[in-house]
Amino acid sequence: MQGVYRVYSNKRRNYFQNFSVNTNLILINLVCFVLFTILLSFQIVSIDSIAIKPLNILGGKYLWTFLTSMFMHAGFFHIFANMLSLFFVGSLVEKILGAKRYLSFYLLSGLFASLLFVFSGLIFPNDLNAYAVGASGALFGLIGLLMFLTPNLPVYVMFIPIPIKMKYAAPGMLVVLWLISVAGNIPIGNTAHFGGLISGLVYGFYLKQKFPNKLKNIRRMFS
Repeated sequence: MQGVYRVYSNKRRNYFQNFSVNTNLILINLVCFVLFTILLSFQIVSIDSIAIKPLNILGGKYLWTFLTSMFMHAGFFHIFANMLSLFFVGSLVEKILGAKRYLSFYLLSGLFASLLFVFSGLIFPNDLNAYAVGASGALFGLIGLLMFLTPNLPVYVMFIPIPIKMKYAAPGMLVVLWLISVAGNIPIGNTAHFGGLISGLVYGFYLKQKFPNKLKNIRRMFS
């Protein structure tokens, strides 16, 4: 029986190893979205225990929401847009960084984005009671990194039918989302997006200092 279990465990492990880190992140996001939605619908858990809220964090409560908020989304369109973007952007970044480095950077970008969102509540008191969820912070970290590593990479943004260089597309997306949130009074985590972008630029600068020749080759490849 023990031998059968060992074979089953190995098959299951190999099954998940066949997926890239980025694919696994997308699957985890989808599973968490369904799970958290069910738990919230039946009031098994509260939104405070999943979404990040500056007032809670500054009060030393629900600290685990730094992680759970990264894997929860506000609705179908929210998770669809994020996962579609992550599929394209994350796949490229993982190929550049490698699996382990990519996973660490993804999580750290999301963490830094959440930290900036929390501390923004000290500057904008109205944001103290705001909730934030989604992979956008980590996603903008990946975008910021590509903006630094592959500035001339042509990408398609939203519904624009022509490619735009990454060095223009990245800040352009921030501005567009900010305008949408202001004009439509839509609660978009612009501070978290900005934090993610900063983390990507900083990490890109670090990689430039450590691997200058590799960075030149990457930029040449995607120019």
